[in-house]
Amino acid sequence: MDLNKILELPSGARFYKCAFQVNTFEYLKRHKHPTTYQDEASYNAALVAACLANGVEIIGLADHYRIRSAATLIQAARAAGIVVFPGFEAVSKEGVHFLCIFDPSATLDTVQGRIHACGIHDETQESPIGELSAHELIEKAPGWPAQVIAAHIAGGGGLFRALQAGQARSAIWRHECLHACSLPGPISAAPEELRPILENKNLDYKRARDIAVLNCQDVCAPEDLCKAETTCFVKMTTPTIEGLRQAFLDPGSRVRLSSDPAPEEHIEFLGMAWESEGFLRGCRLHFNENLNVLIGGRGAGKSSVIESLRYVLGIEPIGEEAKAVHDGIVQGVLRSGTKVSLAVQSYRPDKRMFVIERTVPNPPRVIDSTGNVLSVKPIDVVRGVAIFGQNELAELARSPEKLTTLLHRFIPTDTGHDGRTQEVVEALRANHREILDCETKIARDQESLAALPGIEETLKRYREAGVEDKLKNQALIIKAEAVVSAAQEALAPFKREASKLEGLLPIDSDFLSEEKLQGLPAHDGLVSLRTALATFTSGTTAALASLREAIGRAEKAIQLVATQVAGEKSGSQAGYEQTLRDLQKSKIDGNEFIQLKTDLAKLGPIKVQMERTEQALQTLLQKRRNDLVTWEDLKRERYQRLERAAKKVSKDLPNRLRVKVAFGGNRDPLANLLKQELGGRLAESITALSGGGDLSVSALADACRQGSASLTVDFGIPASQADRLAKAGSKLPMLLEELELPHSTEIELNVGPENAPPEWRKLSELSRGQKATALLYLLLLDSEGPLVLDQPEDNLDNRFISEGVVPKIRSEKRRRQFIFSTHNANIPVLGDAELILAMRAIGESGGGHAEIPSEHMGGIDKETVAALVEEILEGGKDAFQTRRLKYGF
Repeated sequence: MDLNKILELPSGARFYKCAFQVNTFEYLKRHKHPTTYQDEASYNAALVAACLANGVEIIGLADHYRIRSAATLIQAARAAGIVVFPGFEAVSKEGVHFLCIFDPSATLDTVQGRIHACGIHDETQESPIGELSAHELIEKAPGWPAQVIAAHIAGGGGLFRALQAGQARSAIWRHECLHACSLPGPISAAPEELRPILENKNLDYKRARDIAVLNCQDVCAPEDLCKAETTCFVKMTTPTIEGLRQAFLDPGSRVRLSSDPAPEEHIEFLGMAWESEGFLRGCRLHFNENLNVLIGGRGAGKSSVIESLRYVLGIEPIGEEAKAVHDGIVQGVLRSGTKVSLAVQSYRPDKRMFVIERTVPNPPRVIDSTGNVLSVKPIDVVRGVAIFGQNELAELARSPEKLTTLLHRFIPTDTGHDGRTQEVVEALRANHREILDCETKIARDQESLAALPGIEETLKRYREAGVEDKLKNQALIIKAEAVVSAAQEALAPFKREASKLEGLLPIDSDFLSEEKLQGLPAHDGLVSLRTALATFTSGTTAALASLREAIGRAEKAIQLVATQVAGEKSGSQAGYEQTLRDLQKSKIDGNEFIQLKTDLAKLGPIKVQMERTEQALQTLLQKRRNDLVTWEDLKRERYQRLERAAKKVSKDLPNRLRVKVAFGGNRDPLANLLKQELGGRLAESITALSGGGDLSVSALADACRQGSASLTVDFGIPASQADRLAKAGSKLPMLLEELELPHSTEIELNVGPENAPPEWRKLSELSRGQKATALLYLLLLDSEGPLVLDQPEDNLDNRFISEGVVPKIRSEKRRRQFIFSTHNANIPVLGDAELILAMRAIGESGGGHAEIPSEHMGGIDKETVAALVEEILEGGKDAFQTRRLKYGF
């Protein structure tokens, strides 16, 4: 990905710091303003340097009905890269002051001609008064073309001081061609009698649209540019008179005073590129940090861009239908071998840029600014991002369980809680396996020991027959062999643990390399850990070697004793065989006696072993009881976090949305577990367990242990099926205890009219459009990550878009990035999209490709983009004008 080529592309409108009332050196001399500068050149140089030092990118010239005296200042500013809007300060014949601002491309002769149009031909007057009335001046400005700003509105010469209160003053203030006025500070600091007028709350001065309030007081010295009252921020695609007009028409989105809070830094997609032979081949986008809107005819590639974003980030669609659409675009549009690249800017915990790349069908990879491939997932660097395809919101609305995933966006990350949960889950599963192992061993030992009474009874009869005395020596040898066997078994656990310990060595200390420790605090202490671990490793290795040697010595000693016992056995073998022959004459089976003694010798250790296993089982059961308490606490904490998120959403959307969370509302995992473990007919049991109300899986597990009666009484499970659950063994109750039932979310939307008592309806009772409306409210709530939506208007009516979606987008876009594709003009126009990307398809079907020329990238103040919006979204100028006439506005 060539990031430089991406960043060279237009990215739409941005804020420019502007000083619209900059005065020339001649103005200072003519009005006898004190100045330390002796000549025009030094004044101009200092003024330009102050602009650069204070981040002022645009200046407007405002000498009283003069422009030619600004020629050298214009030249110096433009040479330094500062945009200059030529202009002048006009005084109407009533004495009202206005700033008249012209396009940067306007020549001095053009501006001078407009000065003449005001009736000013004599430049010897210090502050001449024009021949045009305020009304005439405002009327003429659009045709010049120029933007007029009612200057120092609250001071002398301002509109409200120069004109008496009445219809004339009100008419000037409400004139549709007057879009801006100048104040030295925010509206809240304006004189008390003017504040309601500026806030558009005074009915006598009520305007059709709010006026743009600017801070653009006189700049008569370089140090004036440090003052808040002389500069403000105006958002434009490029600095033009049309850009100013659009900004003044929409001040809520495009004008920011120095006293206003600066836009919040947030995660943003910087740019995107496709490398392939597919439909998006060669396409490159440079996103805006605020509102981006993809427009174009059907088949132009808008959805392919949205799904490419989802694919490169490795974010799976939540809905099944959405996943089918996503997979279809990946396979049929992106195609195998296509590489999608996305540049991302992150600001927390520090400002960093990452490039995320993914080649179909490989997994994504994250690359930092130094070119290193990181062992993190894309979602780790773009936390909070949300991407939804066409109709996906309507699909999600059908699943209360999937709705819960949306609530997780409002839950702060708690790595400590997640870590503890993982530890407890793993501990319970390990405990589960160990308990089953113990129970299996005990059952096996019990089965072996079941023969013990019979063996002992038979041996008693042999003893009474005097056989034991005759075979006493052989019985002692059998006992000796049992002792040797027990000694060998005693060593076995140590041999196993030694093998496990060997597998843990050597310790991987790559995390202590100089590269990983560079720049970290307590560097020397961290380095010393290398020695500590090396010492530990060598000590452990030595201890392991000693253990191996000790095991070897013990094995040799045991083998020596085993040889001695074998020798004793061999030496007595002849006598033993003779005794057996003698016993045979008396019809006594000596071999059976010896076998019984052998079996008895083996059963003795088994009995001891079983007792130890039973003790170990009790310890495991106690540990499980302890861990289950922690597990229930952790599940409760997670539920409470969801509950708090639901309450926050309801609080942030008063009288619009109510959200509730049902504890363990999704019983599907329980049903699946029972089917998997038991099989057969369970429909009635699953129905009983899926009913309303809370369900405790731990209580269900206890009921399984207590028996079928408890399952029937407490949970309404039919007797025959309850019996199967109760006889399923200890595994099923433990699996039930380890189960966490997902919580389900219930959303209610207020469908009542504005300013009426709320009329709440559950999501299941709403129309498709109302369901999508409810979910979109959720998605538009505060979040740092970008929100990407493909044609949200498909399931919404225009009234909701204009009254619900657009105002929320406008209020949130300064602190969050939005990327929408749409066929609805309300979103980019009323939402005042900073960047509109007009896509088109080139070539024949099957072999064509998408294209986004640079002239199709920009805000509504860019002429080529505005024409495309009118053509693509409004259906052309004639269609728009026809609708306008039919509606009567």
